[in-house]
Amino acid sequence: MSFYIGRESSKLWKRICTESGIEINLLSEKWKYILGGLIFQYIHGFAARGVHYIHRPGPTLQDVGFFLLPWTFHPFFFKIKKIYTVLIWCRVLAFLAACQFLRIITFYSTQLPGPNYHCREGSKLATLPPPNSVLEVLLINFPRGMLYGCGDLIFSSHMIFSLIFVRTYHKYGTQRFIKLCAWLAVIAQSFLIVASHKHYTVDVVVAWYTVNLVVFFVDKQLPELPDRTSAVLILPLSKDSKAKEENHKLLNANSGDPAEWI
Repeated sequence: MSFYIGRESSKLWKRICTESGIEINLLSEKWKYILGGLIFQYIHGFAARGVHYIHRPGPTLQDVGFFLLPWTFHPFFFKIKKIYTVLIWCRVLAFLAACQFLRIITFYSTQLPGPNYHCREGSKLATLPPPNSVLEVLLINFPRGMLYGCGDLIFSSHMIFSLIFVRTYHKYGTQRFIKLCAWLAVIAQSFLIVASHKHYTVDVVVAWYTVNLVVFFVDKQLPELPDRTSAVLILPLSKDSKAKEENHKLLNANSGDPAEWI
């Protein structure tokens, strides 16, 4: 029994080392894309903070969703892993950057009066006083500035993140039940966003078709993710073919038969 546990522990450690080595190699090649995507997350936050300075509270717009929905709400080392973490994050950040770029253009084009309670007339949070320094603007008051922002409405950032992650899992995930639950959750979130008056209905509706179209077209331009059968090509070259074969088995959780390397 102890021999079996020791053997399995050794396999797990080898798997962790192998996976970590591959991910580190990929990160050393793709770090510019990861960094660029993360920088754009800051740019998006900076833009959302900036539009709050020019937001002016006004009468809440008529919204069919507000009438229909009352105000009632105030895996890394698994054997079944099919994709590489670094590559999937490059893809996700590309989708986010494209959608957020369009969102920034949209909410700066026309500023709507925010429907949420802290964006209404009489609220101290509805408008921001002129900044005292450039640093005050650059720091974007995270996370309070994100929680109590006004003016960045069309289209919903909540829906951008939810739809991109759900679509990505739908394409690369393996569990049908989780896919179903994810889609049901994002549909429920759409109603909850409107019910809480976080966004107008148009913000959510526009997000649904814009995000899906952006992901569809951007995905067509990106190279397809390599499958696990190409993992051995990413590993450091080794003269020992037996060790290379063992690494491949560890990555794919298959037997030594090359016909089963799928």
